[in-house]
Amino acid sequence: MRRLPIGLAAGALFLAATGCGSSDSSGSSGAGASGSTTTLKVGIIPILDVAPVYLGQKKGFYAERGLKLELTPAQGGAAIVPGVISGQFQFGFSNTTSLLVAQSKNVPVKVVANGVASTAEKGADFCGITVKKDSPVKSPDQLEGKKVAVNTLNNICDTSIRESIRKAGGDPSKVEFVEMPFDQMPAALDKGQVDGACTPEPALATVKAAGGRSIASNFFDVDPNLTVAMYFTSQQYAQKNPELVKKFQEATVESLEYADSHPDEVRAILTTYTKIPNDLRDKLTLPHFPAEPDRPSIERLAELGVQDGLFDKAPDLDKLLP
Repeated sequence: MRRLPIGLAAGALFLAATGCGSSDSSGSSGAGASGSTTTLKVGIIPILDVAPVYLGQKKGFYAERGLKLELTPAQGGAAIVPGVISGQFQFGFSNTTSLLVAQSKNVPVKVVANGVASTAEKGADFCGITVKKDSPVKSPDQLEGKKVAVNTLNNICDTSIRESIRKAGGDPSKVEFVEMPFDQMPAALDKGQVDGACTPEPALATVKAAGGRSIASNFFDVDPNLTVAMYFTSQQYAQKNPELVKKFQEATVESLEYADSHPDEVRAILTTYTKIPNDLRDKLTLPHFPAEPDRPSIERLAELGVQDGLFDKAPDLDKLLP
């Protein structure tokens, strides 16, 4: 997907977003009321985190509300935010830092549902800082002077890794971060192209299956209950289509609750949209899928963003969160 600059002028984006109600039915806000179906384009990242939406589709939670989802993969949340604002997508899935960055730049994003959270179990999170099996690096502070892969620069991976390094007594300013997709990180570690990587599942299990190690749980190090990602729309779309937003929100909450209580079905649905081998599927560490965002953890992530210079001004959480 072509990446759009996140700082596009809000006025121009409002004009584009005005026409973003893709629908098979006669109207956008009343879809489903008379048996019609509205198609919603949703930008997602093809990782474990979005399994509840795929599962919700399979269980009919969206169809029951007259919604059909078109899920479009992207590399990261930073690419999905401008896609939602421009009207390419009606909804998007993004990590929390991308949304904080957008809000701090007055990009009109609005969270409509929670996405995924840390496991709250030290040493057993669904994302880790990984190194290859023969790496001399044993702890995050030893990444000083090393090259570390993240899916998007100046985002949740490098911010959380910096926190892990600080907690281990190291200096994160001495680490070189390089950008690459999650699914390319295990091979990059093996080939020595990078010394460490930010690997959520299934990349985490892939690295471990090759003998690699997780030296820290970077999301857990920010907050044990860190809200890692959320579903969002544009403020303009939310104002014009409150009923559709409500239906999407309700269906997504139902999907999250179902996924959190049916881990075997989460593992099974992964085979439909990821390339993870069946023998790795049962080894995955699943995240939590709470129905609501954890505001204190988001506040902590925003503090780190300010500390690391990700924002020109602190984001306004009251404008961003539901």
